[in-house]
Amino acid sequence: MDDIAALIEPHVPALRRYAWALLRDDDAADDLVQDCLERAIGRWHLRRRDGDLRAWLFTILRNHFIGGLRQTARRGVHVSTDAMTVPPSSAAPQEDRMVVRDVLAGLDALPEEQRSVLLLVSVEDLSYQDAARVLDVPVGTVMSRLSRARERLRQYLETGRAGMLRRVK
Repeated sequence: MDDIAALIEPHVPALRRYAWALLRDDDAADDLVQDCLERAIGRWHLRRRDGDLRAWLFTILRNHFIGGLRQTARRGVHVSTDAMTVPPSSAAPQEDRMVVRDVLAGLDALPEEQRSVLLLVSVEDLSYQDAARVLDVPVGTVMSRLSRARERLRQYLETGRAGMLRRVK
């Protein structure tokens, strides 16, 4: 068990960053990472010995996140009583905070497939091949989604609104 913990522990900060970027909630991100680690340890015997541990952990986290999205779609959004009693905070007037807010809003405006690829490649520094394994798609799909995500994010940051998809006939 200590051997498993020693192998997994260096990856926890990256998993935490990715979970927070997907959920934008500290508590929910912690829960997602905990569920991911629990599942990884519980299914350690199923892991491919020659496979990339980091990619395997990101795959588990993303699959658990997608499962949560599906569950939310079926059951509806859960709002805690704490969230209803805490007044919303106002954004700081500093320009840096506004830029961060705009980037986060731009990420939220991206479709989940594009957001995931952008976060895995640009933030977590996964290779295209590793990101393709995590997302279970071909490398070319990763490249095209990344290109579209970067373009849509750039458009959003320039105009302040999500770009519409063009219809090609």
